[in-house]
Amino acid sequence: MTIPTTSWSLMIQIYKKVIPEVYSCLHEWRNRAKEIPDPELREQALASIATKTFHCEGGAVYALLAGDNLKEAVKFIVAYQTISDYLDNLCDRSTSLDPHDFSALHVAMTDALTVNGPLHDYYHYREEKDDGGYLTELVKTCQSCILSFPSYSEVEGQNLKLASLYSDLQVHKHVHHEEREARLITWFEQHKVEGEPLTWYEFSACTGSTLGIFCLSSYAAGDPDFSVEEAECVAARYFPWVQGLHIMMDYFIDQEEDRIEGDLNFCFYYESDEALLSRMEQFFKKADESLKTIRDHKFHRLINNGLLAIYLADEKVKADADLKKSRRRLMRYGGITTFLFYSFIKFNLMKTDRREKVTAS
Repeated sequence: MTIPTTSWSLMIQIYKKVIPEVYSCLHEWRNRAKEIPDPELREQALASIATKTFHCEGGAVYALLAGDNLKEAVKFIVAYQTISDYLDNLCDRSTSLDPHDFSALHVAMTDALTVNGPLHDYYHYREEKDDGGYLTELVKTCQSCILSFPSYSEVEGQNLKLASLYSDLQVHKHVHHEEREARLITWFEQHKVEGEPLTWYEFSACTGSTLGIFCLSSYAAGDPDFSVEEAECVAARYFPWVQGLHIMMDYFIDQEEDRIEGDLNFCFYYESDEALLSRMEQFFKKADESLKTIRDHKFHRLINNGLLAIYLADEKVKADADLKKSRRRLMRYGGITTFLFYSFIKFNLMKTDRREKVTAS
């Protein structure tokens, strides 16, 4: 299978080859989540699938790098992203504010990336424990997939680094409100990216994406000769700028919702809307520039442009007057490619009720 290098060919392959596999996998996990005995865990598992389907859709685009192993790559990406979204729900709407609890839960994120790795008691510190083996099954599915990826040993180290940063973020950002900033700032000081002018809240945003993991794992699935050096190159291109752009866009469209819920949002730390938009433009440009020297650079730069389109086409933007004002400016960053993606998504496919596809029996 040829890796797409134009916006049109990418869209065609996404909606013909990737999305049907995503829906099939999510349908199975939703049915499995219905069987969770504990009502709180069941509610959060089902909610994470119902409201965050687009996370799996977007992440699974990287399965196009897996060639003939696309189906197995999608299976891995959906299972891993479902772990991420489920744990995020458990922490965001948690009955606990215990960092030990959040840390124990997120051990699942690194276990899932470890070939033949051990399994742990992920619910050790919380009252709700009986998920009927749901989280363990997700972890074991990921482990089974990566075991079949011919070059996974070459990317495992970079995957675990990215997953460790992701997990640390989830712990620090979900504790008591008065503790969050201090914890995140201390953590940032320990992990500063040398030579990169990032604030603590920008660094935190960069760690909150799973795109680098999906990219590396898909290459490992499709290329038996993928090397450690190539893995290091990909990871260095995706972290910080591509992942940072991804999460900044996510936070950008969630601002009103997060104000209402009292959730941490890194967009709130900029001194003005103008400062925020200018910095997001810099993230886009730095990401685009870094991807010029990566393998399959045309594909990766399309994804970078597509990130803008996916979020700007979200219904949250349509419903928020302030976001609508900013949309045109953000669209200009990506130029004609982003506009084409946006138009294709908005007028042809995003009208489809994805939730019906996932929940249909």
